Amino acid sequence: VRPLSRNYRSFQQLRFSSPALARDDDDVSATIEFSSVPENLGSALTPPDTVKLLDQYIIGQPAAKRAVAIAMRNRWRRQKLPDDLKAEVIPKNILMVGPTGCGKTEIARRISKLTHAPFIKVEATKFTEVGFHGKDVDQIIKDLVENSILMTKKQQSERLKNEVSDLVEDRIIAELIGDNSTSEQSFRELYRHGSLDTRKIVIQVNNASSNSNDLLGVDMSQMPDNLAKLLGQAKGKGGGGVKEKKMLIKDAKVIIEEQEMERLMEGLDIKKLAIEAVEEGGIVFIDEIDKICHAKGKHHTSDASSEGVQRDLLPLIEGSSIATKHGDVNTDHILFIASGAFHACKPSDILAELQGRLPIRVSLDALSEDDMYRILTEPVTNLIKQQIELMKTENIDLVVEDDAIREMAKVATKSNQLLDNIGARRLHTIVEKVMEHISFDAPDMEPGSTFVVDKTLVSDKVSSMLIEKNLQKFIL
Repeated sequence: VRPLSRNYRSFQQLRFSSPALARDDDDVSATIEFSSVPENLGSALTPPDTVKLLDQYIIGQPAAKRAVAIAMRNRWRRQKLPDDLKAEVIPKNILMVGPTGCGKTEIARRISKLTHAPFIKVEATKFTEVGFHGKDVDQIIKDLVENSILMTKKQQSERLKNEVSDLVEDRIIAELIGDNSTSEQSFRELYRHGSLDTRKIVIQVNNASSNSNDLLGVDMSQMPDNLAKLLGQAKGKGGGGVKEKKMLIKDAKVIIEEQEMERLMEGLDIKKLAIEAVEEGGIVFIDEIDKICHAKGKHHTSDASSEGVQRDLLPLIEGSSIATKHGDVNTDHILFIASGAFHACKPSDILAELQGRLPIRVSLDALSEDDMYRILTEPVTNLIKQQIELMKTENIDLVVEDDAIREMAKVATKSNQLLDNIGARRLHTIVEKVMEHISFDAPDMEPGSTFVVDKTLVSDKVSSMLIEKNLQKFIL
């Protein structure tokens, strides 16, 4: 048995030493969330440690977990190389092959949270070949940059949070005491205890409409920077400036905090930081890639979302410079993860050039009945635990017996065999069908009452649904 690495042990200590990260098996709100992993620790985790973290949310699929864990570690290794060699090391993009609902998308989404990397998930069928009406594949990188800007702003806001809080306090105290500095300390103590929240002060606010991004019904965030700036200036001249407004301190805190945060952000090049994050750590997940390829030998239609899109993806994945309104983005070191079920075709039906740009191929297994049972019980935010916590909000104690959970797993597996195989998503249908009448009647139940879900109840609720759906296959 391999001992846990130093990084993983330090992460575990961090989780249990901090109330915000402490895990309590009886409290779903206290379970770990990947966004709580420190930025420098997420990228430094070893592949086995990364797999352990993914195991908390995703059942099975060890090959896919190992592939993305190695890809993330290789990014960390690349940063340690000399500059001349660093530029030559490119990520090994991944092709995931497996039925729907087996965890392909969830693995990519969780790994992006773990590493605090800019992430975007796109459907391959939403794009069209260059020259046709619709989105071209360059829009993937443009949207990724927008996501990165939002993420960077959030990260910088967290970093500046304490500084902004001090500035807000200073401005409010200065407004309260004026030139009387002798009472400053007593006012600060009252402010920190919330005793001044009901007092009113006069602050300066922007004399503009409530939505600065909306001008005559036009979303300025979607415009080029120079045009948005021009319209913003015109708007400011028409009704800009500042005005004084009297309000409660508890309301003034929010406005002053926004003003101070905006002022501090002006000194940062958010767009540059966001583009650097995309170029060095961006992750693009392209789903349903099998829908834009055809089995060899079959008639090829003139579908604008077919092989032309594959050809357009080649330079994007290989590495090219994409022009966005925030600046050029180099895609050389962005990690691309493509996935598909490949029911009507095979991975070998993808263009050979595109196959070469997705060198790591991993197969994900269809979910068995045991996997379904584990999905309902093992993840820290499993469906059963979610239902129990939801009923607690109505002051109802929900007890789900183990036999009932196994029956749900059995029916879900059988449904996938008889009907379309939608993987773990079938469990949502089963659980909601079982919980339907409980959720409906919960507000009228006596507070503190207990409701037990047993195997008989599950059979009554979902077995008939399975038979009815099976018979519908033979009805014209």
